[in-house]
Amino acid sequence: MASLKSHGRMKTPFLVILVAGLFIVLAGMFSCLNRATADNQDIAGARKAFTEAAEVLFHPRCQNCHPAGDAPTIRDDMQPHQFNVKRGPGGKGVGTMNCTLCHGEANKPGGAPGVANWHMPPESMPMVFQGRTPGELCRQLKDPKQNGGRTGEQVIDHIDKDPLVLWGWNPGEGRTVPKMSHKEFSAKMHEWVKKGAACPE
Repeated sequence: MASLKSHGRMKTPFLVILVAGLFIVLAGMFSCLNRATADNQDIAGARKAFTEAAEVLFHPRCQNCHPAGDAPTIRDDMQPHQFNVKRGPGGKGVGTMNCTLCHGEANKPGGAPGVANWHMPPESMPMVFQGRTPGELCRQLKDPKQNGGRTGEQVIDHIDKDPLVLWGWNPGEGRTVPKMSHKEFSAKMHEWVKKGAACPE
């Protein structure tokens, strides 16, 4: 009996040490997770980055092809497009009024602007910029049901590489460009995604 009691007494300190050690390990893991979350979820920083980037998205070079209705607008005062042009199912016009009828693969001096694959967003994904607040636009860009199923990384990849986006800084004579450079705009959007892609309210 004495040996059994002694054996039981020996187990108790071992269990205490084991539980304490496990607690320390778990506490360390939660601490690391919290630090990682803090690094990747800078809500205020993400909101600030998007708000600053939105200056570009609200410029006429972007808004003219992202209208509230089904007709694009033109020029810096965003007046109605001539010839009653409409978006169409694929975003490339309706019937014979195809966008590429006037818009070629390059800007025409004194004429229509152009770049490869000139088009508006399709009817199924209109991606409206006009009339949106920064928060509304941000939430739209994040929503896979409205952005073509893109992740945040794919959204900024589109911003970095799509010829239509890049055209906004090379629109041809007589057209203004956003005050923010494409490089700075891209950096702001990358920052937005890196910090968790939180949206302004």
